[in-house]
Amino acid sequence: MIPRRFEPYVFALVLSSMMSFIISGVSTYRALGLVDGFVLLWLSSWLTSWAIAFPVVTVVGPVARRIVHRIVAPDAPAPQTDAAKA
Repeated sequence: MIPRRFEPYVFALVLSSMMSFIISGVSTYRALGLVDGFVLLWLSSWLTSWAIAFPVVTVVGPVARRIVHRIVAPDAPAPQTDAAKA
């Protein structure tokens, strides 16, 4: 297992890999269609996209979390039951 202190980087790796894989596939398909060698073109496009996406997610992720934290209301406190009051 990977130590917890690396969690933000593992999250950025997984998120950037998945998103850039899907987006590069859609973009390659839209630009070229299902041509011969499509998969190799897609993988080449994905590798380039991921090389950009990983550092961007690593840097922008914490900023996005802070923005979301400011605009989302905190959870309401749970109501106390009679057993909890005793």
